[in-house]
Amino acid sequence: MTADAHTFPDFSERERDFSRVDKHRLVTALSRALPAHGLLHEPEDLRPYECDGMSALRQLPLVVALPDTEAQVVEILRICAAQQVPVVARGAGTGLSGGAQPHRFGVVLSLARFKKILHIDAHARRAVVQPGVRNLAISEAAAPYGLYYAPDPSSQIACTIGGNVAENSGGVHCLKYGLTVHNLLKVRAVTIDGEIVEFGSLALDAPGYDLLPLVTGSEGMLAVVTEVTVKLTPKPQLARCVLAAFDDVVKAGDAVARIIAAGIIPAGLEMMDRPATAAVEEFVHAGYPLDAEAILLCEADGTPEEVAEEIERVRAILEGSGATEVRVSRDEAERLRFWAGRKAAFPAAGRISPDYYCMDGTIPRKRLGEMLRAIQAMEKKYGMRCINVFHAGDGNLHPLILFDANTPGDQDVAEAFGAEILELSVALGGTITGEHGVGIEKINQMCSQFATPEIRQFHRVKAAFDPLGLLNPGKAIPTLNRCAEYGRERMGRGVPDAHPDLPRF
Repeated sequence: MTADAHTFPDFSERERDFSRVDKHRLVTALSRALPAHGLLHEPEDLRPYECDGMSALRQLPLVVALPDTEAQVVEILRICAAQQVPVVARGAGTGLSGGAQPHRFGVVLSLARFKKILHIDAHARRAVVQPGVRNLAISEAAAPYGLYYAPDPSSQIACTIGGNVAENSGGVHCLKYGLTVHNLLKVRAVTIDGEIVEFGSLALDAPGYDLLPLVTGSEGMLAVVTEVTVKLTPKPQLARCVLAAFDDVVKAGDAVARIIAAGIIPAGLEMMDRPATAAVEEFVHAGYPLDAEAILLCEADGTPEEVAEEIERVRAILEGSGATEVRVSRDEAERLRFWAGRKAAFPAAGRISPDYYCMDGTIPRKRLGEMLRAIQAMEKKYGMRCINVFHAGDGNLHPLILFDANTPGDQDVAEAFGAEILELSVALGGTITGEHGVGIEKINQMCSQFATPEIRQFHRVKAAFDPLGLLNPGKAIPTLNRCAEYGRERMGRGVPDAHPDLPRF
């Protein structure tokens, strides 16, 4: 057996090890560490934790732990390390890639009770919060100071900051204000052996390696977050939204590229195709033109003078790119209505289809139109409808594949449709995720994105924090065996092997 095989055991081997977990012994130990209301282990109590927002994949955990304090988190992790029990940290469960799916022989460590906003420093423009605090609640608490928390996922009324850190979440305004990683100062977390560590600093620069970006987006595989210090942003004096309609999706994609090429960084730049606007308009009545093949939403914010100048520059680019209609929000109510439609795209899909499969990939902006055309061809190939909403400014795609899980085979077809979109994203020069993470959903496509040396390096980073592989096992990083199997499967479908150096077992 090679050194790599010793260092990075295949997940199937680790699964056999985990099957020997003694539930009675585990429950006894956790019962001593937690109050009576902090431990669930009966099947009916575990059911609400069987999946995250990717509900197609369901699995009951062995136990759910609901600590109230950081000291209890430390003790839970020490117990699990001693008994070699896998641990899946969970926030609100709104993630869409299966990152919080339980392990059947493991503990779900819920941070739902960590929901305090500990401190707001208006002068330093920062807030210290626990991981169970909702994204939107931070902005609500900071509003009296004229501040807000900029990253705004569509699920911001429910998703928690701990989950945002785990997935490096974005939102419609991340083009100008950045993803979660750009809005963090410090993260406090607990490693699998119960050690409390801090990543980042309150200073502008921290000495040593910059590990804050490493833990941000690590999907619960390196440590369990217990406290987060976020940056707060001053509310702009004014914000206005431009709605532009196009009779061709390629023209809309070209307009996005031209706006960015002109040196304009809007507060938000979103794109929706015709099926998406139809679904949303029936649900929200945002005032979208239903005859357009695609619409763009472009927001300018800042001082009134800055906004007026940017709006005029954007309008000229949109009209020069072939927009058939350009509207500027007349007041705050209309601006919010424009955005309400975009943010309601996912629930709108749920109204027109029994199920939908939400994809998340990123491509170069100039290739948005090409991707939409390809998705239209895939709809015919797979016999399924797909509505498309994009964070167009940074090329982040969210195709929503509509299907019926009660129809035999439909889910498999939807997954194959989604896999082809992700593989095309890589082929177009992009990546398989923009903000939803890899989790279980995209773990095979990691093999399309990365070659063997990179996969090995990912495992080395994981092993440095979690040598026994107990934190969120089987997620995000595939084994080399899995990549080899997926490579053979892709070749069977006639898809060229992106990385022929992958070992064949």
